[in-house]
Amino acid sequence: MKLIGPFKQVVTLANLPLRGKLSDEQIEIIVDGGILVNENKIHAIGNFETLRSENQNIEIETIEGEQIVLPAFVDSHTHICFGGNRANDFAMRNAGKTYLEIAESGGGIWSSVQHTRNASEEELLITLLERIDFLISLGITTIEVKSGYGLDVENELKMLRMIKKAQEKTQATLVPTCLSAHLKPRDFEGTNKEYLNYILNEILPKVKEENLAKRVDIFIERSAFQPEESKEFLLKTKDLGFEITVHADQFTPGSSRIAVEVGARSADHLEATIDEDIEFLAQSETVATALPGASLGLGEKFTPARKLLDAGAILAIASDWNPGSAPMGNLITQASILATFEKLTTAEVLAGMTFRSAFALGLEDRGILKEGLKADLVTYKTNNFQNVLYNQGSLAAENVYIDGIKIK
Repeated sequence: MKLIGPFKQVVTLANLPLRGKLSDEQIEIIVDGGILVNENKIHAIGNFETLRSENQNIEIETIEGEQIVLPAFVDSHTHICFGGNRANDFAMRNAGKTYLEIAESGGGIWSSVQHTRNASEEELLITLLERIDFLISLGITTIEVKSGYGLDVENELKMLRMIKKAQEKTQATLVPTCLSAHLKPRDFEGTNKEYLNYILNEILPKVKEENLAKRVDIFIERSAFQPEESKEFLLKTKDLGFEITVHADQFTPGSSRIAVEVGARSADHLEATIDEDIEFLAQSETVATALPGASLGLGEKFTPARKLLDAGAILAIASDWNPGSAPMGNLITQASILATFEKLTTAEVLAGMTFRSAFALGLEDRGILKEGLKADLVTYKTNNFQNVLYNQGSLAAENVYIDGIKIK
């Protein structure tokens, strides 16, 4: 066993409810604390000196200076496996061009599809690992990664295989998601429904055969897939044994209701969600995932996080890191800004980036510093945990632990 500490503050996030609003007074803080790790799990948490005196012949990993420790973060929605760059899209959007004008000039999602198809497996793997390392440096140790820039059998499998290979080369936990239903590719000769059937009949059986992903996503939007065809597709993917998540209500409302109706793990985006659907989400087990990076990248309004929490929803916060609408990738900065505009408490933001995001991925063994859970930790050189969000991402993580082992 190993005792890590002492920490000025151990911010456990224990005993917080899964859903609804939170006050900062509910946060459990252990002053001058330590964390006892056995193999890859937390064995005990408490006063550092007490733990040291009660446990003889253990390894002591001394923390120098004043530091606080939090559960490591979980980014439950990313698109970090991609080729190319869409800086020109960002510049054109800021110059007043519409989404359609950008797409017609060779930008948009189709641009990323072409770049990703043209990228070699080695190129995809190298850049994916670089992005994973950046996220780890922020204290994020569990990362969902989507396909969706291949959009045919060969290239969707190429992406998912590289995500699988990346998992062999990183200590972070990667959660692959098949997003072949990102949009109908321009080179597919057929209707939306025919393309969705192509995914069901040609792509997903191979994904399952190679064990490349256990989750399926779809983008329900006027520019992508329509509500009824999407609902039929999602129900069929469930029949195939996949968990599902949905890109919902990004520009137009209504699809979050479909996510709830089909039992999706999460409904992500929700910038356009209307009040009646907020209530619908709040009464379900479907996690409402805010993606503030997309709001910042597109200049659109934020997910109504305050209303969702007040209604009793489970709110997660993720980065949506992608080459088009959310190129920043810094979850801590994004979440801090979301908190400012939506008036979220520190407890709500931290919960949204830890155990509530983990729940969106079906991972209930992390996101809280508690006996028996995975020993993924992030420390900061400060004497007050509030400084993490106060500095809006400019306070760098000092140390990152995965399974109780310091990797940064």
